[in-house]
Amino acid sequence: MAPSNPLPRGAANDRSARRPPWRRIVHRAFVALIYLFVLCPLIFVVWLSFFSDAILGFPPSGYTVSWYARAWENPAFVNGFVTSVQVAVMAGVCGVVLGVAASLGIVRHRFRGSQGVNTMLLSPLLVPGIVVGVAIYLFYLAAEHILDRDIVGTLGGLVIAHVCLTIPWTVRLVSASMAGLDPYVEEAARNLGASPRVAFLRVTLPMLRPAIVASCLFSFVVSFENLELSLSLVGPGRTTLPIAIMQYLEFNLDPTIAAVASVQILLLGVVMLITDRFVKLSKVV
Repeated sequence: MAPSNPLPRGAANDRSARRPPWRRIVHRAFVALIYLFVLCPLIFVVWLSFFSDAILGFPPSGYTVSWYARAWENPAFVNGFVTSVQVAVMAGVCGVVLGVAASLGIVRHRFRGSQGVNTMLLSPLLVPGIVVGVAIYLFYLAAEHILDRDIVGTLGGLVIAHVCLTIPWTVRLVSASMAGLDPYVEEAARNLGASPRVAFLRVTLPMLRPAIVASCLFSFVVSFENLELSLSLVGPGRTTLPIAIMQYLEFNLDPTIAAVASVQILLLGVVMLITDRFVKLSKVV
């Protein structure tokens, strides 16, 4: 039975408009607090990098940018930065190529034991990094004994170890994206005369571009920032930036470290912004 005196639609809208927007205010305040809580460490690190005092204290006596120049003049930071970029780029490219191939085999070509292979490829995400680093170090020692050549402390050995970190991110992102694709699109292309290779390169691969670009981004970040795995695999005269920072902290505690960390934050932020400019990461992760 219909109500006896229904309110007109305009009256209902006016009534909702007159309500105090406390829910919206509370929601926005809560979101702002969450963002502030997440960004607080980054804000304080960048702020500390401009303190003029060699011994950290609050409030600072002044501000300066000399710590950035001091970090640039330190060869350990410069060489570590170059090595980290080299390893991250090579490990990211190799990991993405191998991860895309593995995802294609797991999702599109089911075989006995495919789930076990998928679990094995994702296992580095579950095992602590220091455990993986020690395991790879022991494996390299055994391989050196068999092959009679150096592996530990070389750039190639470090890159191969970092590939083990990058493959799981690619398999996870690309497999999820590939599972959501319509297989009939590629089948239609093959029915129109395209070979399997052409159909994959011109139809499937462009649809996977967001996932592949996101995999490249995460692979680069994970490899560039890694400390635990690299700690036992670097050699004399070749170290990564996180290890150089850790070694500097053993004997010094000044804003130079904050300056180096600020440069890292800026670099990774620029990489993420450029990536999001061409591929919206929110649609993938």
